[in-house]
Amino acid sequence: MSDQNFPHLNNSNNKTALVEDDNSYSYAELNQRIDKFATGLLNGKDDLNEERIAFFIPASIEYVTTMHGIWRAGGIAIPLNVASAVAELEHYLSCASVTRMVANGKYQESLRELCAQLNIELVSVDDVMAEKAGALPTILAERRAMILFTSGTTNKPKGVVSTHKTIRAQITTLVEAWSWTDQDSIPLFLPLHHIHGIINILSCGLWAGATVHPFAKFDIPKITAQIVAGTYNVFMAVPTIYVKLIQYFDTIDASEVSKICDGFRPMRLNISGSAACPVKLFNQWKELTGQVLLERYGMTEIGMGLSNPYIGERRAGHVGQALPGVEAQLFDEDHNPISEENTPGEIRIKGDNVFLEYWDNEKATKESFHDGWFCTGDVAVVDDGYYRIMGRSSIDIIKSGGYKLSALEIEGTLLTHEDIAECAVIGVEDETWGESVMAFIGLKPGASMEYADLKSWCDGKMSSYKIPKAIKIIDALPRNAMGKVTKPDLKKLL
Repeated sequence: MSDQNFPHLNNSNNKTALVEDDNSYSYAELNQRIDKFATGLLNGKDDLNEERIAFFIPASIEYVTTMHGIWRAGGIAIPLNVASAVAELEHYLSCASVTRMVANGKYQESLRELCAQLNIELVSVDDVMAEKAGALPTILAERRAMILFTSGTTNKPKGVVSTHKTIRAQITTLVEAWSWTDQDSIPLFLPLHHIHGIINILSCGLWAGATVHPFAKFDIPKITAQIVAGTYNVFMAVPTIYVKLIQYFDTIDASEVSKICDGFRPMRLNISGSAACPVKLFNQWKELTGQVLLERYGMTEIGMGLSNPYIGERRAGHVGQALPGVEAQLFDEDHNPISEENTPGEIRIKGDNVFLEYWDNEKATKESFHDGWFCTGDVAVVDDGYYRIMGRSSIDIIKSGGYKLSALEIEGTLLTHEDIAECAVIGVEDETWGESVMAFIGLKPGASMEYADLKSWCDGKMSSYKIPKAIKIIDALPRNAMGKVTKPDLKKLL
């Protein structure tokens, strides 16, 4: 595959590329649709010359047509979250100076006023589609291809610019590392404004000649029916999805649970990512399905950087080692590389997979690099060659009484409590300790909890300085579309 270019769809011709409800589309049909759409976007021009075109489309053939059509016509694709609030959309569209928006049906209606306000042309896929494909420009690898917005869990989302070369590198490293082939079949239900769905599933699948089944949302009955039927051999999700599946098992007959688990059992790969996978969940899933979850590490700016091995030990609570073509290194606060194991440091990444720039934000771009390394802001340690994430340096590392504490580590321990369904740990200002540990806890139905009881339970399970100094019981943790807890929103609850 080394000679393949991007933008690319596998040229497997009559092989099925997409299955959407009762409709299936071959690679030949899909490529034809994309070329017609790209021709329509050009509308007589030779090249879109990096025009920013946003689209507001759920997972579907129209999503693939639009994204790849923009790429083939020489534009910059900006996929947006169909669950976004108007205020969020206004930020994205204004930030990227979008000129056109592609949306259909009910989504178009909801965008009409905003697009008029921002002087953005609003069109549908059918509006754009040409009757026949015309000449398309040659796209150089260095050209800008896509703007994705950061998750915004710690600050205002920034526009992350990837080139065609960047995207190709992000795809090919995963195709190699996870052994993608044209025999693979996978459901796609994750939001398609995020690197996980766009690159890890959709783009890798279409590059390898696999079959991708897009779903507009995570429809448990529909998807599990396909799993029971043996439709899929690869499954990728965020930890929240695996939790929801396990909770679903509690609501259905034991024989149905067995059928679903038996459907997972022969799959060649189950992957968890986008948020830390608790060790308890890792073990639960293995016990239920026999599948050892492959956990990996990535972010919008780099695609995937680290991964547990496809063949070899997948270690619970760890995200593995650098992927092919990716360099990774831990650095201390003085920018010195860390070679000792179990010494915390910031993960920094080099490679063709790293983004080009933050859109129209030279200051943030400059601040994110040091000596050619991208500074992720994530703190980790290396245990016996495997990276273990401690959390975001800005919010998941709690500096208390001279210790640097990992919020993720404390959360992982708390989640083993039989009454705790979910939890999030943050540092709060403390005159004595600098910061003290506070836990926000969601309880299982019917459970109750007093601080004194939790403190007593924590004794012997974690060091005294890691035990939360206070707790707050809440109905549900605030999360973004990928299931990550938005910790700044927790601080508003204090």
